Amino acid sequence: MARTQVLLAALCFGTTGTAQALGPSAAPTSVGAARIVVGAALLAAVAAWAGRRRQGPRRRPAAGPVAVGGLAVAAYQVSFFAAVADTGVAVGTVVALGSAPALAGAAGWLVDGERPLRGWFAATALAAAGVACLALAGGGGTEVSPLGIALALGAGAGYAVMTVASKRLLRAGAAPEDTMALTFGTGALVLTPVLLLGDTAWLGTGGGLGLALFLGAVPTALAYVLFARGLRRLSAAEVSTLTLAEPVTAAALGALVLGERPGPLALAGIALVLAGLVALGTGDGRRAARTAPAHRALEPAIA
Repeated sequence: MARTQVLLAALCFGTTGTAQALGPSAAPTSVGAARIVVGAALLAAVAAWAGRRRQGPRRRPAAGPVAVGGLAVAAYQVSFFAAVADTGVAVGTVVALGSAPALAGAAGWLVDGERPLRGWFAATALAAAGVACLALAGGGGTEVSPLGIALALGAGAGYAVMTVASKRLLRAGAAPEDTMALTFGTGALVLTPVLLLGDTAWLGTGGGLGLALFLGAVPTALAYVLFARGLRRLSAAEVSTLTLAEPVTAAALGALVLGERPGPLALAGIALVLAGLVALGTGDGRRAARTAPAHRALEPAIA
């Protein structure tokens, strides 16, 4: 069930590109900031509703992991769009998405003692190779910029830190809805100036408002509640690898909705990602989730 929730979250994540393509023209940084601000508001409403239905006292999440996770959310958004602008969509995407599982696995190991097992390494290698094929098949800029690579690695690190910080909150007993509402609320506070100082004219149109609401509702609020529910029972490393299903979803929607036709390289990439996800669900990858609870007694390192 936990893996299904994360895969559904990845499916929601994968709708972002198609939604932007169908929406009005707007600066990517402005769209990203609007997505986080709207998503944070919706997550706060979901958390309030879930809190009223929940019996017993609500555990107050620690401020440290909330702050770290929120800053990581903001850093991911800004770094990713800056990387794509500097070094192109293909290179920026493959470095950011491909590095995130490895960085999350390393962070989870160092911070929480969640050592990825052998099956995870093979599954992640397959899936990351598939992401590389998908990104390179998508065209875009091919110039490799050292600054762009550094920014893309920063985006991958931001995602990894957000995942590990969220895992720490969930392990301490915070509800998934509260965890995501507080983390994205902090990220929204950081990104609000980016939204206000950028071009917001697109938000005044029906299509722009619809785009912001969709991005805030589906690939943010809904996706991250599912993400957190899965993360509660899986390791940070495994969750990060499962979310590599996002580019497969994006490619499928591009073909079905936008009329794009994936070539042989893209099809090979889809096959590699799917092979990695299948590998993660068998062998050592399956046992990784069972080993994670053994480390719950560790003293929090992000507090």
